[in-house]
Amino acid sequence: MSLAHWSEFEDVAEHCTVCHKCLNPCPVDIDFGDVSMAMRNLLRKMGRQSLRPGKAAAMAFLNATQPQTIKLMRSAMVGVGFPAQRLASTVLAPLARRQTAAPPASVGTAPLREQVIHFVNKKMPGGLPTRTARALLGIEDRETVPIVRDPARTSADSEAVFYFPGCGSERLFSQVGLAVQAMLWHAGVQTVLPPGYLCCGYPQRGAGQFDKADKLVTDNRVLFHRVATTLNYLDIKTVVVSCGTCHDQLQDYDFPRIFPGSRIVDIHEYLLEKGITLPGHATGYLYHEPCHDPMKQQDSLSTVRALVGANVVKSERCCGESGTLGVGRPDIATQVRFRKEEEIRRAEATLRASGAVEPGQNLKILTSCPSCLQGLHRYQGDLASGLLEADYIVIEMARHILGASWLEDFVAKARAGGIERVLV
Repeated sequence: MSLAHWSEFEDVAEHCTVCHKCLNPCPVDIDFGDVSMAMRNLLRKMGRQSLRPGKAAAMAFLNATQPQTIKLMRSAMVGVGFPAQRLASTVLAPLARRQTAAPPASVGTAPLREQVIHFVNKKMPGGLPTRTARALLGIEDRETVPIVRDPARTSADSEAVFYFPGCGSERLFSQVGLAVQAMLWHAGVQTVLPPGYLCCGYPQRGAGQFDKADKLVTDNRVLFHRVATTLNYLDIKTVVVSCGTCHDQLQDYDFPRIFPGSRIVDIHEYLLEKGITLPGHATGYLYHEPCHDPMKQQDSLSTVRALVGANVVKSERCCGESGTLGVGRPDIATQVRFRKEEEIRRAEATLRASGAVEPGQNLKILTSCPSCLQGLHRYQGDLASGLLEADYIVIEMARHILGASWLEDFVAKARAGGIERVLV
């Protein structure tokens, strides 16, 4: 075989978003998502995987565990990188519009000039929190297990849950992890967090770094067994997640052997179990179901409607971010987003026709995936009748139930005697 075949092999592997949706219609149960990850792993082991600077930076950020390293990298990405990308998107808007109106074919990697325009043709999120969730709560110590609870409403006998925030909900979109903890505080349960910054291992596996993923899973399992032994008096029966890839990866952790009799559940399904919803809420929303949907107990659209109201219309198809696809192969992401734009406009027309959203009113699209939250932010300028605002379901619930200043209020309450630190 010619060595040139490796580039074609890599091109096929990189076109997969690893959504696993091809498994169901396949007559012989082949999951091409798993095949694609195996292809990427082979490319890495053979030294034939191309260097993608954006993807490499994202993976380095997810692999970091030291608070100072994470703070430095986050400052570089959120404080410098995102604003620079947004500025370039404004400057190159005419070229970007021509590109997004008719995306070119993506067979083989696009020339550098085209890749630059692909990367900036839609703006990255702006206005993100300046610090991570752990930094805001002061629980970055890797030697202690934080237990977050309302001292006025809970005791050592109150229900306890183990919350695994994951990378996106804790490091990048820290408001997601804080909203989860604020709603668990509101539900009157004790929230046990893992010590230090952890990653579940799925991003590494998706990128073809199988060795790194296996090491992370093993190290995390050992740590969680230590946590379970230290906190055995809490009798934890529920592991809460706020990310679909975390939900999928944690299945390999065998949590029933760590916390005997435990189960893994998405935060939104857990809140619905507790009867925490937005009663009588009439505002209409779009809903983007992630490729890796963390809601497993029933149809996720039904769950969202039960939580925030019946006026919810589903927006089909992938957002185009797909982990590191948006920064690793922006030419492919442009094609995916081209099709998603059409679905957003169609869903918007349905929602506005129902009268749930007034003419000219900004439209909000909700999701339950940190990567999708970043991806959906890129469609903000695509509606002709208002701005498309992307947010997390649990954040929208916290805003309406706990008030507009929910984040500041929760951080203040938690830091004022609401966090117990147990040496592990």
